[in-house]
Amino acid sequence: MPKLLVLSFIWLIAALSAPVLAETVADEKRPVINELKQSVAQLEARLEQNLTNDEELAGIKLKLDEISRKLLDAGVSFRPRLTEINSRLEQLGSPPAEGQPSEAEVVTEERARLTNEKAQINAVLGETEDASLQVNRLSNKVITIRRDLFTGTLSQRVQIDYSLGNNVTTAASDQLTALGRIVRSWWRFVVSFKLNSFLAATFFALVAAVLLELGARYFLGTIYQRDPEVESPSYLSRLSVAFWSTLIPSAALGVFFATTYFLLDYFNVLRSDIALILRSVFSSAGLVYFIYRMSKAVISHDMPAWRLMPIAPRSGKVLLVLATTAALVNGLDYVFSTVNQVLSSPLSLTVAKSLLSSLLIGALIIFIALLKPIQSEDDGEVHSWPKLAKILLVTLGAILVVSALCGYIGFARFASQQFMVSGAFLIMMYLGFLTARAIIEEGAFKSTKIGHGLQNKFNLDDSSMDQAGLIVGIMINLMVLLIGLPLILMQFGFQWSELKDTFFRLMTGFSIGDFSISLTGILTGIILFLVVYFFTRWFQRWLDTTVMVRGRVDVGVRNSIRTVIGYIGLCLAALVGISAAGFNLSNLALIAGGLSLGIGFGLQNIVQNFVSGLILLAERPFKVGDWVEAGTVSGTVKKISVRATEVETFQRQSIIVPNSTLINGNVGNWTHHNKLGRIEINFQIPMMDEPRRVHALLLDVVRSNPSVLKNPAPYVALTTVTHWQLTFDMYAFLADITSTVDIRNELRFTAIERLHKLNKEIEMEKAAAAEAQAEAEENAVVQKDADI
Repeated sequence: MPKLLVLSFIWLIAALSAPVLAETVADEKRPVINELKQSVAQLEARLEQNLTNDEELAGIKLKLDEISRKLLDAGVSFRPRLTEINSRLEQLGSPPAEGQPSEAEVVTEERARLTNEKAQINAVLGETEDASLQVNRLSNKVITIRRDLFTGTLSQRVQIDYSLGNNVTTAASDQLTALGRIVRSWWRFVVSFKLNSFLAATFFALVAAVLLELGARYFLGTIYQRDPEVESPSYLSRLSVAFWSTLIPSAALGVFFATTYFLLDYFNVLRSDIALILRSVFSSAGLVYFIYRMSKAVISHDMPAWRLMPIAPRSGKVLLVLATTAALVNGLDYVFSTVNQVLSSPLSLTVAKSLLSSLLIGALIIFIALLKPIQSEDDGEVHSWPKLAKILLVTLGAILVVSALCGYIGFARFASQQFMVSGAFLIMMYLGFLTARAIIEEGAFKSTKIGHGLQNKFNLDDSSMDQAGLIVGIMINLMVLLIGLPLILMQFGFQWSELKDTFFRLMTGFSIGDFSISLTGILTGIILFLVVYFFTRWFQRWLDTTVMVRGRVDVGVRNSIRTVIGYIGLCLAALVGISAAGFNLSNLALIAGGLSLGIGFGLQNIVQNFVSGLILLAERPFKVGDWVEAGTVSGTVKKISVRATEVETFQRQSIIVPNSTLINGNVGNWTHHNKLGRIEINFQIPMMDEPRRVHALLLDVVRSNPSVLKNPAPYVALTTVTHWQLTFDMYAFLADITSTVDIRNELRFTAIERLHKLNKEIEMEKAAAAEAQAEAEENAVVQKDADI
């Protein structure tokens, strides 16, 4: 009975608390879903009102995608609660069948409450799924409408009535009058009320553009400006100059236009109609200037040495005028299209304007094809375009003219726009890629002002500068892609809002299966890895050159500490970079655990050498600069790394010795505690009667040498005696065992000279003794004769 009361009390608490939770979930999610459903209804209404406005349709598509994601998140948020309800229903079990004992009332009420809550959640989920289906239907409808708009614009045929020429001329005159009236009205407003704001916006925009231009001239140096004194620049230099001399001035003008428009709009200087017209004027002027700069850089009629194509100067000047005129016509067409939209111009005027621009651009392209611009490098003769290029240009111009005359104005305008705008962007991207290749070339980056400044500031060698040039080249390639690709896609009907949303989703993250990839996270991880890595390198240099040098730390210890810090910093940088990139380290741990057995067998020797290297760095049985002998290897230790040790023999041969060999084998270290050592010199003397004199002589030679230590005292030992020679070993202790060659030579030369002198003395003594003996014998004979 007490257990039943406790169980009933627990169910009662759960029953009292559960409605609050269910009510909270319902109150939280249902208003959100209702709000999303209202947004879907509003977007559907907007869709019906903008069936011919591609820009509005693109915005509706983006908002529908955002609502779809929110609906999905709302549906997913119910899963934890549904899982909890199902688990509790399983614990309660099914209701008792007829004839079975009844269950406690609190259990029945709890089951009913949970079942009711589950039904409510399923109902909300049903509404969410219905809304998601409606969003998907509308998204597909938007895609279909936009596709039909694009194909309809290209395939729609307009009936051209040439008899309405006078009416078109009158309408054009009226529109120009209305445009002038609007502009004058706005300008009077500016002069009267917003003159200071207008001047301030223009001034700050001009300052920004000038700073960009001057900064580029200063930092880019020779890869920005053409040098008239260079008679034959390389092809890559010409490419680089063409790219930057086009990009920087065009970017400066773009900064001026964009800053001016932003500030004028921020200071409320622009009206809605003037804003549309001014934006079209700025865009067209920037595009015309961009095409002019690029054409001038490629043709270079005033400096033939810097041209990218073999075009004659006079023909190049004509070609530059024709290309710029075509760009100007295309820009004016865009401006007057905006004016027609603002002023609600009649359809006949819009058709006449597009017809005229298409005919002019087609005619200019045909004129370009008929030129003879190509100059032979051998004889200087001027020739026509290559046959294939001429055919393509004539065909393109003829297509524009014929399609416009046949009434396909939309197609002709689209084709001319692709030729002028997309073609210019593609050429510029090509120049950018080739410029990046030029900077990647060996020794190219250090010739720039930026590279020269980095080399002087950080004291970088040529190899480091080439690596930096590689990084800069990769960044230029990425910049060209990020800028050029969206501009080209926008010419084919993509809206800026779509491209921006796609780029944002790519940068913030997308999923492939269960694996999530974030380009922003990856870039952040790479940046953090580089920051930690370079900080580690800086800390290594600072610790070595500032702390350990002043503390008079041994060179071997300094190298060991620097090596350990380098490995720790590299591992830390890798962990920080991987974590910041968004990779789950637990997944990496699972993969490493699965592969550890095979990797363990494959890397057994490497791991053994690694552990041995750590032992060597910790115990330090030898250090850098020590003279060691390991097996057949004898030389000076140059570097101790974690995997192997570099030993330089006395023949200047570098031998890489695995650390496990040094740990498991016998290693002799001549300079372990100090450089004190003993040398042995062997002397073989012919058998003689007075070996003690040789012993005394050799002992005197070794004692009189100033490089030999007095304590321990040197000594000489007679080690071998045969019938024909005596062997003496000279033992001498030196303060520096690593410098023995000169001392050995000095001892040998001195000993030889002294032995040679001793040999002469002995021979003289023997001769004197023999002479004295002969004289004595002669005296004895004389005495004997005298006695007789």
